[in-house]
Amino acid sequence: MTNDLLNLLQEKTQLPSKVIENIINLLNEGCTIPFIARYRKDLTNNASDEALRAFEEVYSYSQKLLSRKEEIISILKEKNFLNDKVLSQLSEATTLQAVEDIYTPFKDKKSSRTSKAIENGLEPLANIIQSLKYTKEEVSQKAKQFLNKEVTSCEDAITGAKDIIAQRYADDFKSKEIIRKLISNWGTIEIKEGEEFQKDGLYSSFIQKEEKIKYIKSHRTLAILRAVNEKQLAIKVNIDEKHILENIKKYKIPSWANTSKEIVFDAYKDGLKRLLLPSLKREALTTLKEKASSEAIELFGKNLKELLQTAPLVNQVILGVDPGYKTGCKLAVIDEDGLYLDSNVIYPTKPKEDFANSSKVVCSLIEKYNITAIAIGNGTASRETADFIATLIKEKNLDVDYNINYAIVSEIGASVYSASKIAQKEYPDLDVTIRGAISIAARLRDPMAALVKIDPKSLGIGQYQHDVNQKELAQKLENTTIDLVNKVGVDLNSASYKLLSFVSGITEKLALNIVEHREKIGKFTSKEELLKVKGIGAKAYEQAVGFLRIKDGKSILDNTAIHPEDYEVTKNLQKNYKIEDIKDSQIQTIANELGSSLLKLKDIIEELKKPGFDIRENFNQVRFASDVSSIEDLKEGFVLSGIVRNITDFGAFIDVGLKNDALLHISQISNKRISHPSEVLSINQNLEKVKVLSVDLEKQRVSLSLKN
Repeated sequence: MTNDLLNLLQEKTQLPSKVIENIINLLNEGCTIPFIARYRKDLTNNASDEALRAFEEVYSYSQKLLSRKEEIISILKEKNFLNDKVLSQLSEATTLQAVEDIYTPFKDKKSSRTSKAIENGLEPLANIIQSLKYTKEEVSQKAKQFLNKEVTSCEDAITGAKDIIAQRYADDFKSKEIIRKLISNWGTIEIKEGEEFQKDGLYSSFIQKEEKIKYIKSHRTLAILRAVNEKQLAIKVNIDEKHILENIKKYKIPSWANTSKEIVFDAYKDGLKRLLLPSLKREALTTLKEKASSEAIELFGKNLKELLQTAPLVNQVILGVDPGYKTGCKLAVIDEDGLYLDSNVIYPTKPKEDFANSSKVVCSLIEKYNITAIAIGNGTASRETADFIATLIKEKNLDVDYNINYAIVSEIGASVYSASKIAQKEYPDLDVTIRGAISIAARLRDPMAALVKIDPKSLGIGQYQHDVNQKELAQKLENTTIDLVNKVGVDLNSASYKLLSFVSGITEKLALNIVEHREKIGKFTSKEELLKVKGIGAKAYEQAVGFLRIKDGKSILDNTAIHPEDYEVTKNLQKNYKIEDIKDSQIQTIANELGSSLLKLKDIIEELKKPGFDIRENFNQVRFASDVSSIEDLKEGFVLSGIVRNITDFGAFIDVGLKNDALLHISQISNKRISHPSEVLSINQNLEKVKVLSVDLEKQRVSLSLKN
């Protein structure tokens, strides 16, 4: 690693140089972020996976920055343009944008007027004028020296020279940075009607407004830019040009300048209005979109993390119900490990309303498989299906005899999964509709295991997902899933190949090999058996093994996150100490005695105290339904319970048992002022008391409040 890269990373990350070197070495060795975060804490100052992801981004950006600097230096050397001033500017630049600004004056000019003036030999005249030593008359006399076939008058010569000066001003590194900051801090966006504006449409509230760039919210930016793409709105960036021109006179033209300063000022003014401002205004919109996109992606990642870490419903046989009208309600039963057992179809909703036969089928499945929980999808016919199940539980005393509860489960993305290649591989002989019911049941049993099979963009979390940078969004969601899956750990004997493919060091091909091997042997009894799987080498084993679990393995260590490289230390610890009696004050001494580190030994002790512990148990628990409402029954002032399904910048969407989620606007979330809904709410959070603010039957919309 070069000193330049190390210095840059130290400046940007504030990490000690040794830690930076350690992290880079680990990455170069093929270690994954989850592995480094969990098993190499001593080398990283106990950096979290989030901190390591941030470092990885800075590291990648810094490499690009230094590479571009070297490329530009090489070009300038070749063209004989490199001097100490430019070299110093490039050395001090900390962003790619700054590097490109420094390089801009040396690029081939794009402005045809500038190029033409240079071709006509007018650069020396531009130098004469810009020296500010001559009067207008003297400049005119000097211009005569530059007349030729292309430049036939002094006026033409001066005009061409002014074009060159205008370009120089527009290319000036410091001027560009000053005006960029002015636009960022004081610029506004003026919003007007577009060619296809709809008077009573979605964007009608946006028009005839001017909003300060600095304060515009991300969700509003994305909405405006989408409307611009749809030609419903037109926007323009405004800045106080008069103020900029006054500053040019004050700071760019010295007081001692002769009367040619008027020519120079005209050139600067032209460079500002014709060249610099248009490009910086376009850049401001691009920057605004990138910022909004980045914030929306961060929110999407946060929502996905909260959704995936919803607590599982363990040790229960679950009946999944995919509601419907004409085609009936599809049923699927899965066992405690998520394995498919049985399926059927019932017709308790309109038009058939066959309650008798539907009851028989459900009761038969409950009795046969000892079902203890029912998951009902929240889509079409959900309310009627939930009414039927609630009535059946009461009439047949199922809550007493079988301890049965039911929950309304978000089914968004279930249809995407049921028709996917993953579902086809898992259930090749089952109908698409039954696969959907399995997915609904699986979401109640283990949300993470079920939802990783679905493209996160199909889960209905976040905002304006189609308007953000798709590559960055996909990367963020993948990293979020990977980090959480590895934090939780994966059951080696029940995980799908898709879930296994998110484990550190395991590719999709290796995941398929693991499942194939598992089917041959029945089940894994120790982690060491993983080495017998085709394609699993020493490196893949090292990276993956700590994140895998075997519930009833040969050793208790198989059901922990303790890495095999630490088994000897662990066995010596168990041999010499009673784990539950070890005090925090003793750990450092014991670590020294066993030749381990404080951080590593702390993790080992935690794992031995709670083998098989699932961190999701500390998060949102499943909420079983107690009542179901119709929107027609709701009135202003009613108090309901609900579940947070999605969080955006402007509020949260709450599932209160209706077909459509209700809106809890940011202004109604707390009595105190909050800057974002996520300060108070999280995905799948249970809200016991939300008040109905308004009901719009025509648009089927409900607004809620959490305020007292």
